[in-house]
Amino acid sequence: MLFAYDEDMTVLQKFEETAIFEFRIQIRVPEELKMQGDVKAPDEILTPNSLQWRCAAAIAGMAWFGVGYQLYYNIEEALAQSLPMAEHLINFFSYFTMETNLVTAVVLTIFCAQPQAERFLAGPSLNAALVVYVIVVGVVYELLLRHLWHPQGLRLFADTLLHDAVPLFYTLFWLLLLPKGKLRWPDPVTWLIYPLLFFIYSMLRGAVFGVYPYPFMDVSRLGFAAVMLNATVLLAVFFGLGAGVIALDRALGSDSRGRSGLGRAAEL
Repeated sequence: MLFAYDEDMTVLQKFEETAIFEFRIQIRVPEELKMQGDVKAPDEILTPNSLQWRCAAAIAGMAWFGVGYQLYYNIEEALAQSLPMAEHLINFFSYFTMETNLVTAVVLTIFCAQPQAERFLAGPSLNAALVVYVIVVGVVYELLLRHLWHPQGLRLFADTLLHDAVPLFYTLFWLLLLPKGKLRWPDPVTWLIYPLLFFIYSMLRGAVFGVYPYPFMDVSRLGFAAVMLNATVLLAVFFGLGAGVIALDRALGSDSRGRSGLGRAAEL
């Protein structure tokens, strides 16, 4: 009887040791994966109650409203003046401001709706590139374009959202709430593709239809050499801002998870 009792105790001890070992493995593996950036801890999962989600949703709402109302106004204007609708819509979506705010709205909407999708559709490089683009939108409008027209009412509100609020708040969103330390020094060169394509498209469209989106790109008035000089200066601004964003990202992102510095505010 003592032998049977001892044997039962031995089996019970082995069972307890196995259970404890498996429990420790279950805890240790997620922690190791978390350090590698493959999974998120429960308090890091993006939810509608997180500050990161709420801010992304608010900025997306600003961009959607701004683009949506301006589009509504342009359609209403085309109908009232019996203008060709297709041409009017092409003109509307040929502005760098509209394209950039639309991309920002889409990226932030995806970020809120499918947090895991941001690894592919709105990863660190695209998030940082948008900072450069929206800053250019705000600064160029303030220095070169604001004095050219004076919208009123809701159109003024939409204009303020697109040229002031979204650039400011998206930049703060990236600075304070998104992970840091994952960008590379060559990234600013890649970020030049979008403004280069926009410039080429605008030049081709202007050469064919005689319509340019901005006065500083108007070849018919300034001449090709002056426009090329303006484009070179703007590209240098894009690249300089991009290099500054990379430097800031690397300064704030010291650990392997890219959550140091101001990026830790995302944990709120």
